[in-house]
Amino acid sequence: MEAAIVQHIQNTLSVQPDIRKAAEAALQSAELTPGFSIALLTVVGAGSVDAATRVTCAIYFKNWVKKHWKQIEGEQDKVLPQDRAAIKASIVDLMISSTSTIQLQLSEAVSTIADNDFPNQWTDLVPLLVSKLDANNYDINAGVLQTAHSIFKRWRHQFVSNALFTEIKMVLDQFAAPFLAFFQATDALVDANAQNPKALAVLFNSILLLTKIFYSLNVQEYPEFFENNHNIFMALLKKYLVYANPLLETNDDEEVGPIEKVKSSICEIIDLYVTKYEEDFTTLPQFVETVWGLLTTTSLKPKYDELVSRAIAFLTAVARPVRHKHMFSNDVLKNICQSIIIPNMALRDADMELFEDECMEYIRRDLEGSEMGTRRGAATDLIRGLLSHFAQEITAIVSEYLSVLLAEYARDPKANWKSKDSALYLIMAVSAKSSSLQSGVTSVNEYIDTVSVFASNVLPDLQAPVNGPIEPIIKVDALKYVLTFRNQLSKVQILEVFPFIVQHLSSSNYVVYTYAAVCIERILALKSGSHLLFSKSDIQQYIQPMLLRLFDLIQNTGTTSEKLAENDYLMKALMRVLLVARDDVLPYVSELLNRLTRIIEVISKNPSNPKFNHFAFESVGALIKNSCQSNAQLVAEFEQFLFPPFQSILTQDVAEFMPYVFQLMAQMLALHKEMGIPAAYKSMLPPLLTPALWESHGNIPALVGLLESYLSKGATEIVQNGQLTPILGVYHKLISSRMNDNYGIDLIMSVYENVTTADLAAFNKNIFMLLLQRLKSSRTDKFTNCFLKFLSNLLIMQKEGLNADVVIGYFDSIGQFLFRDMFINVVLPGLAQMVGPEERVLFIVGMTNLLTRSSVMLSDSYLPLWPELVKTVIELIKIPAAQDADLNPEDDLYIADVEEAGYQASFARLAAPTKKRSVIRGVDPQAYFMEHMVAFKNGPGGARISPQVWALLG
Repeated sequence: MEAAIVQHIQNTLSVQPDIRKAAEAALQSAELTPGFSIALLTVVGAGSVDAATRVTCAIYFKNWVKKHWKQIEGEQDKVLPQDRAAIKASIVDLMISSTSTIQLQLSEAVSTIADNDFPNQWTDLVPLLVSKLDANNYDINAGVLQTAHSIFKRWRHQFVSNALFTEIKMVLDQFAAPFLAFFQATDALVDANAQNPKALAVLFNSILLLTKIFYSLNVQEYPEFFENNHNIFMALLKKYLVYANPLLETNDDEEVGPIEKVKSSICEIIDLYVTKYEEDFTTLPQFVETVWGLLTTTSLKPKYDELVSRAIAFLTAVARPVRHKHMFSNDVLKNICQSIIIPNMALRDADMELFEDECMEYIRRDLEGSEMGTRRGAATDLIRGLLSHFAQEITAIVSEYLSVLLAEYARDPKANWKSKDSALYLIMAVSAKSSSLQSGVTSVNEYIDTVSVFASNVLPDLQAPVNGPIEPIIKVDALKYVLTFRNQLSKVQILEVFPFIVQHLSSSNYVVYTYAAVCIERILALKSGSHLLFSKSDIQQYIQPMLLRLFDLIQNTGTTSEKLAENDYLMKALMRVLLVARDDVLPYVSELLNRLTRIIEVISKNPSNPKFNHFAFESVGALIKNSCQSNAQLVAEFEQFLFPPFQSILTQDVAEFMPYVFQLMAQMLALHKEMGIPAAYKSMLPPLLTPALWESHGNIPALVGLLESYLSKGATEIVQNGQLTPILGVYHKLISSRMNDNYGIDLIMSVYENVTTADLAAFNKNIFMLLLQRLKSSRTDKFTNCFLKFLSNLLIMQKEGLNADVVIGYFDSIGQFLFRDMFINVVLPGLAQMVGPEERVLFIVGMTNLLTRSSVMLSDSYLPLWPELVKTVIELIKIPAAQDADLNPEDDLYIADVEEAGYQASFARLAAPTKKRSVIRGVDPQAYFMEHMVAFKNGPGGARISPQVWALLG
């Protein structure tokens, strides 16, 4: 098996697509073969195999573990017990003896295994790691520490629980003392090898991992061991925070050295301590002084950016609590502004190089902040931290600098444009107490009039010629100001400046036109209450120019998939304009569709940017919705354009895009006005029902939506063609899975909505038995809620041959009084749980129908259910109406941002094609309940009900 794996792995690196695809398919088909994972590890450790193949194999193994290791309750385990045991027995030894590149991959695999098995099913892991630490072999130590770091770092993001604290305590009992001893031993070796650069490089890698582990061990609570050894640990951290050794300095201004990495990690630790454990952080004043000295002596070279950012973050954490006000006298505040904030706000040559040569990196750092942050971002956070207690003082100090900077610019704009740049950044930093790209400024500094600043210092730059003498960065600053303070500007003010922003899409500078696109997108996303602030009528004259220019900007970036999809900000802006434009695009819809189709054809060859891809497909969905709803004849034209690239995506199994294709196909199918399944879709249905397609979790929501469209258009044809049985087979598969059971319920609801009662007669018993088996064997709150939605929908459905008594009969045909027993044990407890506003209305209406439209509920066996059910419905009605506010928001015009960096088993729902199932839209649940209950009370069945029930109604 190993030889075959080597061959397939090597073929996955082939430049020939056919060979690569065949190898990937062969590996995928063998993944669940017994011993496959062991063979992968054997190849990883085989010295006779070339390094590239071994690294690729390590990556494949890591992904295999992520995909298959987790055991899902109710589903068959995909990994044999003996394979699990063999992997855990060998992986640590293999990892610590591997090269650093392979170590990183295997350590991730170990972390994934530990997520599922540690500590209960991998009890010897920590003792094993401790036993491998060896003061004489720091190559092995690197592997051990990397593994420990991979396992413990998951605590940083976990929610507090007794199980978590039990796990951490167990680890600390086994690991804390050896950890400190090893830290001290490594420290001693650093001193002993002060003149040995090779040894120091290895030792500092260990110091870095030790500090990262230190953070993870302390992140959830302050451990007693660390409290008892506080001074020892803090002395070590302080030593390395001021440590200097020319032998570890890098010559490159941008290459971060080992000392800087360690110091950055230590700044994270002391930031954690001042934030969470200040009362125990007795050495805090010493660290404040040390960090202050560090910040005032560290140069502006890019290699120190992460260190400076994290050091400033520590000072920011110190500045925020009111109890630290005494540390910040006026002189200290002036020093902070002069020595830390102003220098780190200034534009450096390295920033200019980034602006000119790495445009997307500059934009992402500036708008979103990179993983390590930026100096400007950190300085801005520090200002905002100080504003919480010293707004007037900081504003006064900064205003002095602003006056000087703006005067310098006014004196010679061409020579001193950097002064204007610094001034605008300072203004934005000191004016906004809190801000984000998504929401804009939510809290402003009351001592600064942001609108006046806009009129005097920003608007003139936007009104100036787009490609004129003003520096591009100043243009970017002006656009960013509008972006930042869009909430503070009135609709009239924004509409006045909007034409100038649109003009900047024609800039010859990449960063400028991208900021213009971001600005347009965020402005069009502004809301007033639950409605969009701007409608198509507000921007009508700009819609076509904006769309065509955005298409040009996207398509002119390059012909490769990677280059075309590079700038997701442009595609997001295009998507937003389409959403707001609605049917105004009809006159030129063919050109837009043609362009979108070409973009999808290119990016499907090698999907590279998840955000761009999502916004591209979202744009197609918006275009379909805006055009075809008002002109159904256009559906055929859309299909003519889209089916060829869609067919290519499905044929070539482009997994990332298949869910999008299914969603858009469902959208177009549903828009056909004629009943029956159109010819173009008939041949597609059988392949959609093949089990292999349903193995990918990412496909399932989209496939269910597509099957729902098929059922709504041609349920009769589906029954006649014998395709209902495989659809019910899909339902069976889905409700058996905890992960996918909600989609199974969606599918079966659609079956009952569209298939006649007569055609379902032969299947009812089996359908309901499957539901009951799942409720009995593996009930979860999620499944109970889904089941209640299904039951309520059945009770509300207006359909021949279906009523409340028939629904009860479905259950009681399986067992006498089964509905009654299920109602007591499942329905009533489920209704009492927290439910959302739409579910609340659905349940109230459904249960009201059960009470008032069923003769079975008036029988002696079911009458005892009345008091508890009426009480439960009344409790649902009492939930404050505010929780139901805006049941029908313009969610088709609001697109949640896609932040995931990859697809895997994820599913990105498109907003435009999404159609909410609702059979009760516009119903007032309280009025509905009271009206039907009063009518029932006054009817023939009312006398059967106990007076205490009617008393509950008041």
